[in-house]
Amino acid sequence: MAKKDGPPLKPDTLLTTIGRDPAANFGIVNPPVYHASTVTFPTVAALEAVNRTPFDAVYYGRHGTPTTFALQDAMAELDGGQGRRGIACGSGVAALDATIAAFVSAGDHLLVTDSAYDPTRRFCNEFLKKFGVETTYYDPMIGAGIAALMRPNTKAVVVEAPGSLTFEVQDIPAIAEAAHKVGAAVIMDNSWATPLLYKAFDHGVDVSIYSATKYVVGHSDAMMGVIVTTPETFLQVRKSVAMFGAAPGPDDCYLALRGLRTLSVRLERHDKNAMKIAHWLKARPEVAKVLHPAFADCPGHDIWKRDFTGASGLFSIVLNPTSKAALTAMLDGMRLFAMGYSWGGYESLIIPVNPSAIRTAVPWTAEGPLVRLHVGLEDVDDLIADLADGFARLAAAS
Repeated sequence: MAKKDGPPLKPDTLLTTIGRDPAANFGIVNPPVYHASTVTFPTVAALEAVNRTPFDAVYYGRHGTPTTFALQDAMAELDGGQGRRGIACGSGVAALDATIAAFVSAGDHLLVTDSAYDPTRRFCNEFLKKFGVETTYYDPMIGAGIAALMRPNTKAVVVEAPGSLTFEVQDIPAIAEAAHKVGAAVIMDNSWATPLLYKAFDHGVDVSIYSATKYVVGHSDAMMGVIVTTPETFLQVRKSVAMFGAAPGPDDCYLALRGLRTLSVRLERHDKNAMKIAHWLKARPEVAKVLHPAFADCPGHDIWKRDFTGASGLFSIVLNPTSKAALTAMLDGMRLFAMGYSWGGYESLIIPVNPSAIRTAVPWTAEGPLVRLHVGLEDVDDLIADLADGFARLAAAS
């Protein structure tokens, strides 16, 4: 592990050094995997001492082992350090749900972007509603106009940039300014960009959440969510996570730490491949629109240019109107683009989605089907050939 003193380290150097402490582990480079539920103590004094700081010490497996703490520390450091704290959870959904629950109580009001991840909507509509929390969904492009939706009992605003289906890029600094004026916290799903491409806390966010299942793990073989908080919000969120019992397994924490080491080089390749394919798709007659933040006609493109330092491999396309049978023919025969709901792994994925089934504040009005692609690490020419064959099947079935 790098020494703490000295000039700030660049992101690529951070990724190879954070979350490691060979001196404390017999010189071993990677933190070992600690499998533990019960932790024992030699004396009553030791037991009582650890119970006074339960979230900073190894005292029960559900609250973390040294493997968990290594990942949490690494993610907090990657997200800017400055006393921020990481909290690992068993999934991205667990991280989002426990964080939202930390800020709202019966009678409170919550604002959630209309482009939000669907499980977040279900948590608000089905779980929080039962306990008297009201949720209002807002236009993701509302920006500073969100001030008109604030109420005296608004406790939190959930943002996601870009939206992981329709890719609007929210003006988070403007939203955060309006939220903070009424004392509401800003909770961000930053899974698409990761801390490498978007510094959430520099733009007014209070809690940044990552479905680390995706780009952090990067290999589609572990479930993981990570929350990064400010020092002021840490205990509030950490207690909520503990009450939900949203603990990750130590093996998954290890896989997330291993994934971190190559996050930068993988994101560069995802971005490079995705941009080449996005430009190729834009020229295809079957495609009505490419929804990629780097394209000038994507909602919020100027905000992306202002606030982000790059793009990842996830974007969507709107096809020209076609039949379900033709779209099915296209997707069923893909050789390299598999159909699957996740993203962020090394493999390419493609899936049809229907935003109109969930959008409420801003109805989805595109005439043709929406198809989301995650561009992986394969040879980009092979991926383009796979898509071209798919378009040929679509044409033949139309």
